[in-house]
Amino acid sequence: MIEKDFVREGLKRTRIDEYLETKLERAGYGGMDIQVTPVGTIVLVYAEKPGMVIGRGGKTVRSITKTLKNDFDLENPQVEVKEVEVAELNPRIMANKISSMLERGMHFRRVAYSIIRRIMGAGAQGVEVTISGKIRGSRSACAKFNEGYIKKCGEPSIKHVKEGFATAQLKPGVLGVYVRIMPPEVVLPDYIEIAEPVESDVAKTEETVEETQESEIVEEITGEDILDEITEEAETEEITEEEADEGFIKEHIQKFEDEIIPKIKENLDKLNDEEEKIYQKITNKEELSSMEPSAFSKLKEKVEAIHLKFNKSE
Repeated sequence: MIEKDFVREGLKRTRIDEYLETKLERAGYGGMDIQVTPVGTIVLVYAEKPGMVIGRGGKTVRSITKTLKNDFDLENPQVEVKEVEVAELNPRIMANKISSMLERGMHFRRVAYSIIRRIMGAGAQGVEVTISGKIRGSRSACAKFNEGYIKKCGEPSIKHVKEGFATAQLKPGVLGVYVRIMPPEVVLPDYIEIAEPVESDVAKTEETVEETQESEIVEEITGEDILDEITEEAETEEITEEEADEGFIKEHIQKFEDEIIPKIKENLDKLNDEEEKIYQKITNKEELSSMEPSAFSKLKEKVEAIHLKFNKSE
């Protein structure tokens, strides 16, 4: 019957897996995969240390190949070794590490938390470590340690969550170590990614039109500002014969004669009139004698300020 064939193949895979786990315990065995091809049977072994799986001169690989052919009736077996890139994300390797640390006498809580930190540091979304057996006393107990997010049931749990199991032989009895890891690359079915809104072509064209209009306005304003600055600073601008031609120099001289010289003359006339008024007040002795000292000092300061302005204008 077909059902018996499935059961027979499942038992064979389990026996091969147990054999490789005991044989490659020091190499950091992380699981295996069997692929049946027309040429033969490919046994893909995942290990933390692939060099120890191959052995010196390929001795270990040849021994494994011979055992698989004779004891497990595999047709033309070919053993391939693949290194585990991130050992912290392989639950089987982590379970074996916990088992070896417990057998060395370390406390189970310390072991569990140290392994969880390593797994989460490697980028896992979630991890759960379960240690069961005589961990506290003569009676068996179960201790669970978890961190992050991990699925417990449903298809995502079966499909995405990796599981590993190992045993630790202690004096009180055997401890079972069970590790479940949710890898970082897993995308759950209920995950929703909100896409950023895409701007339409009409909005883009409107933005470009507004930008061009703003640039034109800026250009007009800057042109007027430049002309105003030239007219205001004509009196202080220095023009060399190498940078300007004769017509440009004549134009500036004409502007200087038409605009700036009349303003200077007007200011001089105002200063002369004001100085004459103050001089008349000073020459009038009766008025000076009647003035208070504070008013006299203010008048004196005003005269000095007028003289200073007059000197600057000259």
